[in-house]
Amino acid sequence: MQDKLDAAVTRVTAPNAGVMTGAGTNTYLVGTDELIVIDPGPDDESHLQAILAAAGAPIRWILCTHTHMDHAPGAARLKQLSGATIAAMAAPRTDHDFQLSVDRVLKDGDLIECDAVSIRALHTPGHASNHLCYLLSHNRMLFTGDHIMQGSTVVIWPPDGNMRAYVDSLRNLLKVDLAVLAPGHGHLIEQPHDELNRLIEHRLRREDKVRQAVLRAGTGATIEALLPFAYDDVSKSLYKWAALSLQAHLEKLVADGELRYDAGWYRKAE
Repeated sequence: MQDKLDAAVTRVTAPNAGVMTGAGTNTYLVGTDELIVIDPGPDDESHLQAILAAAGAPIRWILCTHTHMDHAPGAARLKQLSGATIAAMAAPRTDHDFQLSVDRVLKDGDLIECDAVSIRALHTPGHASNHLCYLLSHNRMLFTGDHIMQGSTVVIWPPDGNMRAYVDSLRNLLKVDLAVLAPGHGHLIEQPHDELNRLIEHRLRREDKVRQAVLRAGTGATIEALLPFAYDDVSKSLYKWAALSLQAHLEKLVADGELRYDAGWYRKAE
């Protein structure tokens, strides 16, 4: 599926719809005479051919927001097909990261310039330690990858995922002049600062539910025992994923000195 979002931005959605990917992973083509591709998605030949068909101009750069399996594996094959340069942060060693060979390792604040288009990389750890958002200068569109998703909240998956880093990254984006969010899954999000504040408040409310669930347990409880209380508003079919974010919340509270952890049990710090 292809959508023209701006004179210089086209979205092509990968055919990998699912519980965690929504309608599929969004690939963005940015530019006019020469192009930057953001998040080429899975290594799916039909999707890669759809990207090339939508391009209509040479692809010079391939950027990845992070190296999870639904965002990065297509980069290697797209480089073969286009000759483009791959830029991203190096992949951490986890089972859910694609070990992408990167031509240019990016850091916070780096600029990618192509034709008349300029994109700035913003390091936004939390969902993944190597997560980058990309700010398009001419229209203040922020490509958010999995830092912000439309229609659902992001799973924070320890140990590479970190809840404190995630909330801090959201707060840092409040300082950036933004016009619209272009997420890795879902549609464009207007009023970006309102959305950022909503997400921060949501995480802090969830953190308080986690805190109260531990206090209610008294002598302590496991993640499995806390899950139905801390995520009582979530379908049990999603408990596998909710448990990961619950662990991230608990680890933050342990790091903050509110809780202590002992052999799988969480209890109030003394």
